[in-house]
Amino acid sequence: MRHVLLIGLLVLSFLATEAQTIENKVKEFDTYVEKSRTLYQVPGLALTVVKDGKVIFKKGYGVQQSGTSNAVDTQTLFGCGSTTKAMTATCMAMLVDEGKVKWDDPVINYLPDFQLYDPYVTRELKIRDLFTHNSGVGNADFLWSVMNIPSDQILAKMKLVKPSYSLRSSFIYQNIFYLYAGKVIEKVSGQPWEEFIQKRIFQPLGMTRTYSTLKMVKDTNQSHPHYWVDNKITVIERTSADIVGPAGSVWSCADDMSKWALCMLDSGKYAGGRLVKASTWTEMFKPQVMVTASQFYPTAYLTKPNWMTYGLGWFQQDYNGKKINYHTGSLAGEIAIHGQLPDSKLAIYIFGNYDHAEIRHALMYKAFDLFALGGTRDWSGEIYTLYKNIQAGADKEEKFLEATRVPNTKPSHPLDDYTGRYTDPLYGELIVTKENDELILAANQFLKARVSHWHYDTFRGWFDKRWYGKINANFSLDDKGKVSKVNFDGLSFTKSAK
Repeated sequence: MRHVLLIGLLVLSFLATEAQTIENKVKEFDTYVEKSRTLYQVPGLALTVVKDGKVIFKKGYGVQQSGTSNAVDTQTLFGCGSTTKAMTATCMAMLVDEGKVKWDDPVINYLPDFQLYDPYVTRELKIRDLFTHNSGVGNADFLWSVMNIPSDQILAKMKLVKPSYSLRSSFIYQNIFYLYAGKVIEKVSGQPWEEFIQKRIFQPLGMTRTYSTLKMVKDTNQSHPHYWVDNKITVIERTSADIVGPAGSVWSCADDMSKWALCMLDSGKYAGGRLVKASTWTEMFKPQVMVTASQFYPTAYLTKPNWMTYGLGWFQQDYNGKKINYHTGSLAGEIAIHGQLPDSKLAIYIFGNYDHAEIRHALMYKAFDLFALGGTRDWSGEIYTLYKNIQAGADKEEKFLEATRVPNTKPSHPLDDYTGRYTDPLYGELIVTKENDELILAANQFLKARVSHWHYDTFRGWFDKRWYGKINANFSLDDKGKVSKVNFDGLSFTKSAK
């Protein structure tokens, strides 16, 4: 009996010590988060940390909108951005479990109108390929960032996008193929993606403050996006990703992301059952493709991984001898990250309302170290310096570009000759008008810029949404010497006859 009592006392003592240790680490992490938020000047953050099947920490920091006193809490809604991709992959996994689709089925079996530029890729692309960014098609985000067209029109235009590399030979991050995945989910299930994910993931997990699209968000307890504009942190217009919803349109809060993170750590299980079979969950997190260094996160310069892969909706690498799964979410002025350390049953989800504030990476690695792996690196300081140096390089390139301007040149034609309607089957319509000594460029009645003469037939200026930056509009002449084309940001438009 004494022996049993002694063992019991030892167990209780161990548990008490362990609880005290966790409590101390949580206090340390809390202090570190606020110190880091100040360093990165992020107006508002919300995060949650889960470990061993429990939420060990969640909290809101700062404000929803700079210049106000509206505090961020764990119910404040933020954009999930591309962390939505793992949710869409899980939706497809459920249909795989039900035998309604297979990962290696051709996409065209489910979407008869599916057509890419290359007939071979059209025929051979598999359901799995929709999630792994290795289709051969480069980034095609211009289909929703410079035009406002329905999702079906976006997909119809994909047949005009020339491949950047051969099928499955490389990796270029691609949002549009997740839109295709959403269409397959709709075709197979009979429900639009935004309804399917709501009913099959959010409702079973009790995620009552999670919405599949921005247009569903009516709550006033929501964050506002911020960007560095004109040398100050500025509240900007919100970007909606609803048109490519399966790639990044979900909105949620730290409370609900706790539930999602716990489920994804525990092989898809939740209190009422499981979302997917254990074997299907394993397949989702199995490395599917190698990621090139140029397409991976710059933090690799500090973490120095031996390998970098992509699963079904997750980036992956080794860190301190362990595999980690993670994915960022980024819309203009809004950030998120979902990180997992599976061997330690640890995960973190972070929201922020300041554009590309890489505090998200810093806090993820700090959580991995503090709550599981050990280590005292100041990740906030190191990553802050890394991205400052990257920005300094970009600023240097900008100064070099400005220095290449040839002085004392004039346009080859009067400004009126540059005005008119320019079109392209892929890129849509560009209307050029004149206002005083400037040209106004309006792409697809959606994106607008104001430019003035820079040199020769190049005009340079700001987008109306200044967080988009500056553009160079390069006009060219036909063999008769007339203005015939304009190019900017890799987009080319041909002038229509009057």
